[in-house]
Amino acid sequence: MIRIFAFDDSKERLQSLKALISMSENLEYIGEAENCANVLAIMQEFKPDVVLMDINMPEVDGLEGLKIIKTNLPQIKVLIQTAFDDSDKIFKSITGGASGYILKSDSATRILQAIEEVYEGGASINPAIAKKVLEYFAPKKNLEFLTPKEQEVLKSLAEGKSYKMVADFLGVSYSTVNSHTKNIYEKLHISSLGEAIAWYYKNV
Repeated sequence: MIRIFAFDDSKERLQSLKALISMSENLEYIGEAENCANVLAIMQEFKPDVVLMDINMPEVDGLEGLKIIKTNLPQIKVLIQTAFDDSDKIFKSITGGASGYILKSDSATRILQAIEEVYEGGASINPAIAKKVLEYFAPKKNLEFLTPKEQEVLKSLAEGKSYKMVADFLGVSYSTVNSHTKNIYEKLHISSLGEAIAWYYKNV
């Protein structure tokens, strides 16, 4: 039997989880709490295999609860289950030692599958969350400090266009392109077109 403890500040959610888990032959719902204020004492008393952890709770939230559990009782698997799909919370949960991340909107079948996956040592992540994780760790587009026109000029130069070609392409004068390029050099702290192109392909 896989012993399950749930943290959630919604009584309706806890009732739903209890009913769901009680219908599964190999799962046992052993307890629940509305926040992580006494999480360490609770874990030591109930000794769960898997914790279903909400994030947004009063007093002591799920991220702090996760940290306490993994610091003191790392063998306990923590499955984050929340209504939020915020990238920062996902990152903090995963780096904090969570074994998985599911949404409260996931199907009953998916929730039960996730519990078994993390219990067996796997990492269970909702597909939409997996996409968020990939986006979070993807290279950032480091062009925010350039104006839209400067971005267009740098992109065009990086594609191999000459100043004149860029001017024609953007519908501006040669001197305007030259002015934008000087501004780009200053902002990137470089002094040549080659450096500008190298910076573009390294950072974008």
